[in-house]
Amino acid sequence: MLTAARSSGLLEGPGRLVVLLSGGRDSVCLLDVARTLRGPASLLALHVNYGLRPEADEDQAHCERLCRQLGASFEAVDATAHERAPGNLQAWARERRYALALERAGLGDGLVAVGHTASDQAETVLYRLASSPGRRALLGMPRRQGRIVRPLLSITREETARYCAARGLDWREDATNDTAQFARGRLRADLLPALRALHPAAEENVMRTAELLRAEAHVLDALVDQALDGEGSISLSRLSELPPALARLVLVRMAEERSGELVPTAGHRLEEVLALAGRGGTSELHLGRGVRAVVEYDQLRMSTTPPAPPPDPVALVVPGETRFGAWRLRSERLRGDRARRTEPERRAGLLDAEAVSAGLSVRPWRRGDRMRPAGLGGSRTLADLFTDRRIPREARRSLPVVECGGTIAWVPGVPTAAAFCAREDTLVAVRLTAVREDRAAEPGRH
Repeated sequence: MLTAARSSGLLEGPGRLVVLLSGGRDSVCLLDVARTLRGPASLLALHVNYGLRPEADEDQAHCERLCRQLGASFEAVDATAHERAPGNLQAWARERRYALALERAGLGDGLVAVGHTASDQAETVLYRLASSPGRRALLGMPRRQGRIVRPLLSITREETARYCAARGLDWREDATNDTAQFARGRLRADLLPALRALHPAAEENVMRTAELLRAEAHVLDALVDQALDGEGSISLSRLSELPPALARLVLVRMAEERSGELVPTAGHRLEEVLALAGRGGTSELHLGRGVRAVVEYDQLRMSTTPPAPPPDPVALVVPGETRFGAWRLRSERLRGDRARRTEPERRAGLLDAEAVSAGLSVRPWRRGDRMRPAGLGGSRTLADLFTDRRIPREARRSLPVVECGGTIAWVPGVPTAAAFCAREDTLVAVRLTAVREDRAAEPGRH
């Protein structure tokens, strides 16, 4: 276990390492491995308590006891039910957990480690294979994705259990992981046992296949780069000369670079795109997700449907609630210990009431916007902060920017501005929450 984690190199680095700790066997194993390999000094175990199960508080207490046992720093965050947007519950929980962890890892060299195992990889590949056609379904989860690392991806769930037992580390069992309520639970209970009956190394074979295909994907990406030759367009005559499989990949690349998100249907429209050659002048074909293939004199480029105008500015009273486009924003007052209970690094969305006494308003993001987020040292453009947090360009147009007296105080997903941040001596605080109500994502445990 330690040898596999060390050889991955994923736990190395000078910055803070945040380990997502649910209390299950995989995350408990990961925390002990991380503490053993790099010591406790730069390590933070983060537990997110969603309050969705009766055992949630017991899980949190178990994680806190474990961290005292291992000498690791511990933080628990309450992700209460009013923060949740409608839609896929597990997807919301995963996005919330990652956002909180990345925030605490800080910018630069900070990393977030999650306890995904080979068993999770097999489940992910099989789920995506059944629900979304295309080669991406077989690539699985990467060992590293930005600042998120998966050091246990070559280890099975059974191996993490044996490791914990050998080290005398207790873990919690989450019964919802195996319930038929969720797609992954059905897959785990029914499909994986059937595959193991066919071959005892089924999970390992799926994982190795994903690794091989991911390596081969780099070769395919290089061929796409060569075909496009650094341009954002390609002639239809050149596209028609390419092998059909490569031509489909070129279409997908062009569409996704234009849209900033996955456009899985683009490659299936190759023949229709090539047929535009005979129409003359300018012709278009909608590929899905708001992307259009535009052909002008044999030259193919991608365009997007003009985005909807950003929402109009609105006032946000304290306490109160308001709508801003697809977002619902809520403000509430916290007094006494509730206003002072958080440490500086976890103050996103917690403002000093006196500092915002002039009132709050919400407006769209504008190019050139700047703010001074607490703990990040100096002024930063919102564009840079959005890039750090991987917020797509099109999504930025509709993000709510909360101002006080013409100065940016807070943006969802970004630490509160230093000038408005609640302090240790704050007696009354204002907590802001923002939920986008038109989002849904792929089901999954993590």
